[in-house]
Amino acid sequence: MRAENDRAAYALAKRTLAVVVAPPSKRRLQPIPPSADWRIDLAEGCPAHCQYCYLAGSLSGPPITRVYANLPDILAEMEGYVGRGTITSASAERADEGTTFEASCYTDPLALEHLTGSLSATIAHVGTHDWTAPVGLRFTTKFDDVAPLLGLPHGDRTRVRVSVNANEIATRFEGGTARLPQRVAALRALALSGYRVGLTIAPIMPIPGWREGYGALLRDVATALADIADVDLTVECITHRFTATSKDVLLGWYPRTKLEMDESARTRKYGKFGSAKYVYPKDTMSQLRDWFEAELAATLPAARTLYWT
Repeated sequence: MRAENDRAAYALAKRTLAVVVAPPSKRRLQPIPPSADWRIDLAEGCPAHCQYCYLAGSLSGPPITRVYANLPDILAEMEGYVGRGTITSASAERADEGTTFEASCYTDPLALEHLTGSLSATIAHVGTHDWTAPVGLRFTTKFDDVAPLLGLPHGDRTRVRVSVNANEIATRFEGGTARLPQRVAALRALALSGYRVGLTIAPIMPIPGWREGYGALLRDVATALADIADVDLTVECITHRFTATSKDVLLGWYPRTKLEMDESARTRKYGKFGSAKYVYPKDTMSQLRDWFEAELAATLPAARTLYWT
């Protein structure tokens, strides 16, 4: 994967798909708070070109997309983790989700579905397997080709969340993904097919006119779901953050980006392992959170907000 410079190496890697076998270390499931009890990986890497990519700095080496061929081995691991989680399994508010498995931590599985079929196989497995306790599969996507998923025996055990943003942010920073209207249409199609659905509003940014931009987004979602009875809709709100490592990687990939990554305008926040993230200051966070809580209650009153971070 060598090239003349980092930018060329990035472009080459983004065009490359590797079919590999997930080793035992990759099949040992890890907790993934606040989203789900456990992370289940069907692939690693993503073909999209989001300039704020959360995988930057998390995955080492060139951003090749690797899909796992030994899917039966991966799915077989799930049984041993049922009832052992600490996020939804131990939460009174989210107990109806059962033990949850997040399939989009290191990839967008819908982006690869036309090549692998792995996501459909996983949804059908979760929907038809005789589990020892309630189980829920979760994934989020910025793509819209949901047709292969609509007739699957999901058994009301899969929640599909569509990753959305203000239109200006999606248009400027989310290259290679479905446009927002197509994502909202996909959300509607999934809800009509009986899936539990959700919005992953991320990464939230206080750009000029952000209230108008996010307000328009929420109204579009409300219109798309208005005539569907008993929609099970959740919302997850994630503000933009970055690390020093991810900033360096992203600037290598997107040297002309207009993405705001000014450490002096941020607050440094330390994770449980001592790593530092740069997040918005407290006052900005409060403004964003207060507005979203009020607007969600007014525009999507039936939706449940799972977390804000």
